[in-house]
Amino acid sequence: MATSFSLLLLLLLSLFSLSPSPSQALTPKCSTLDHGSTLQVLHVNSPCSPFKTREPVSWREDVVQMQSKDLGRLQYLASLTLLMAVDTSNDAAWVPCSGCVGCAATVFDFATSDSFKSLGCQDAQCNQVPNPTCTSSTCSYTMTYGGSTVAANLSQDTIMLANDSVPAYTFGCIQKTSGTSVPPQGLLGLGRGPLSLLSQTQSLYQSTFSYCLPSFKSGNFSGSLILGPVGQPKKIKYTQLLKNPRRSSLYYVNMTGIRVGRRVVNIPQTALAFNTTTGAGTIIDSGTVYTRLVEPAYIAVREEFRRLVDANLPPDNYLIRSTAGSTTCLAMAAAPNNVNSVLNVIANLQQQNHRILFDVPNSRLGIAHETCT
Repeated sequence: MATSFSLLLLLLLSLFSLSPSPSQALTPKCSTLDHGSTLQVLHVNSPCSPFKTREPVSWREDVVQMQSKDLGRLQYLASLTLLMAVDTSNDAAWVPCSGCVGCAATVFDFATSDSFKSLGCQDAQCNQVPNPTCTSSTCSYTMTYGGSTVAANLSQDTIMLANDSVPAYTFGCIQKTSGTSVPPQGLLGLGRGPLSLLSQTQSLYQSTFSYCLPSFKSGNFSGSLILGPVGQPKKIKYTQLLKNPRRSSLYYVNMTGIRVGRRVVNIPQTALAFNTTTGAGTIIDSGTVYTRLVEPAYIAVREEFRRLVDANLPPDNYLIRSTAGSTTCLAMAAAPNNVNSVLNVIANLQQQNHRILFDVPNSRLGIAHETCT
């Protein structure tokens, strides 16, 4: 599903592995991360930091040295990681690669990886991407994302997620992009399709993950992603996850009504009905910014909101304010007049400061309040 890209979904991952240099091999053993953890935060003088000061210095000298190494730290991190967007309505991951036309400055230099390879048209994965074509025996494909176009070669490499190694991970190596909707350093698909991270790491994470998106007003703008059943919250309310063969990659839920304030809005049940023939129903999506409702549902919610606009309602999950003036808008819109006109989308603005747990083996979705920053 083509969706708007949100900065709320940026996640720092150690992606494509390279053989360690001799100096890296001598690094002291550092603490490890179990499944259910995602990022390890290191102080500059941690034993695991490549920028640790080797000789004792005064407190003042220590601060000065740390400040002087800021640029080096950023360059070092950029060489090891890609800051990817996480999207639950897409499957295959894709990253900008060396030589990409229209990509951002930070790209994956596949020539430095001993485990990288391009997939050919004879490989089964070539039939699992949209619009595949063959160029010099390499499987290439094109797709749209928001208002942008992506052209990529289907590839494989070993990736690292914390301390977990995933060999022969299939992804798109971007060769060309156009438009402004493409995440600059790539996208990590968490949909339900065969090329998603969920499917390719099923033995590691048992098709279970959760994320927590921070408020867009938070200072550090950092949320979290937990992969696997370990470390997931125990106290959480569940609803059933539905699977629609019409759009098999999406996460459907059975929305039966919408409450504005204390009142359940009068919405025709046809506007919320789950339909395997048309693909109608309600999905929860991390890659769409503003919730979209089919027109009868949106009109009913909008009118009730207008009636209560002066009431004391918590604003962060339903209002968007202009940075250039005093205008404030309801962060919802009618479904577009295209193939998605029958689809309700619960978007990421409404998910702020909530833990969203996808338990696919048990066909359930968990939601709990959590301060995500």
